Amino acid sequence: MTPISLEGKALLVTGAAGFIGSNLVKRLLKDTQTATIVGIDNMNDYYDVSLKEYRLKELQDPRFTFVKGDIADRDTIDKLFHDYKPAVVVNLAAQAGVRYSITNPDAYIQSNLIGFYNILEACRHSYDNGQAGVEHLVYASSSSVYGSNKKVPYSTDDKVDNPVSLYAATKKSNELLAHAYSKLYNIPSTGLRFFTVYGPAGRPDMAYFGFTNKLRQGETIKIFNYGHCKRDFTYVDDIVEGVVRIMQGAPEKRNGDDGLPLPPYAVYNIGNNSPENLLDFVDILQQELLRAGVLPGDYDFEAHKQLVPMQPGDVPVTYADTTALERDFGFKPSTTLRQGLRAFAEWYARFYQ
Repeated sequence: MTPISLEGKALLVTGAAGFIGSNLVKRLLKDTQTATIVGIDNMNDYYDVSLKEYRLKELQDPRFTFVKGDIADRDTIDKLFHDYKPAVVVNLAAQAGVRYSITNPDAYIQSNLIGFYNILEACRHSYDNGQAGVEHLVYASSSSVYGSNKKVPYSTDDKVDNPVSLYAATKKSNELLAHAYSKLYNIPSTGLRFFTVYGPAGRPDMAYFGFTNKLRQGETIKIFNYGHCKRDFTYVDDIVEGVVRIMQGAPEKRNGDDGLPLPPYAVYNIGNNSPENLLDFVDILQQELLRAGVLPGDYDFEAHKQLVPMQPGDVPVTYADTTALERDFGFKPSTTLRQGLRAFAEWYARFYQ
């Protein structure tokens, strides 16, 4: 592994107004003294834009430059790389969500395939004319790539050739494209398979946030697979901790026995390594919403819950094997579901009330 200092360098974060992106920028501003951070986001309306604007407001700092633009636009990306010459690139911009990919495939092809290709090409050309170029490309993959794998916990050594959603297929494609570019152009790249990320100011399309909105409006929440789903819920601060550590450790450039470069390429799981039953998760969420005053003390939860069958594209369990992350970076996510949902409920009470 090649250690990388972030000080004095330009760091590019795509999807900077997103849930993970904005938290990463905040952390980088706190952790570094002399790094400059450039963020890009297209501010699309896949969910409430005011949430993205709220996250951006929290990032006002002379060392942070925000560009409103789309990574699927080649000229925008080329100009960004030309103007700022990023040393480390973290690509978090993507069309997220499994279910949305069933009805809106175009958004995934544009952002997750064409957009990522534009980032790879810009990284490749960052070395033109003897320039120092990009030292490390870190990009978001997803636990969705494991599809309907039966073996748990999911290891990055597992075969992941059976995606059950277009979203998962685009994320697997990102890993394949990055591997090819790492091999052909010696670009150090690391893919991160995130497991069910949650926390304050998260994505409203995620279960915990959607459930909260519905309960508050007196609507019924649907618990899929009759509650027999298990998810490796990972608190956003743990995800960011993993990303920051990995940014600073690029896969090593070295040659194989044939004298040709071996691809400086890696993939890691970032998950909590302890899947929680969906019904237990809902139970803790209820308790924390009551505690934070989001819902009244006499709220009748049973009347607002409905157990329903599994949905297309969903998987019954996600469970991260984080051995490689612990081995290489000395880190393992550890925030408990109660700690994380408490932080979310308290934020929600402030933001919406």
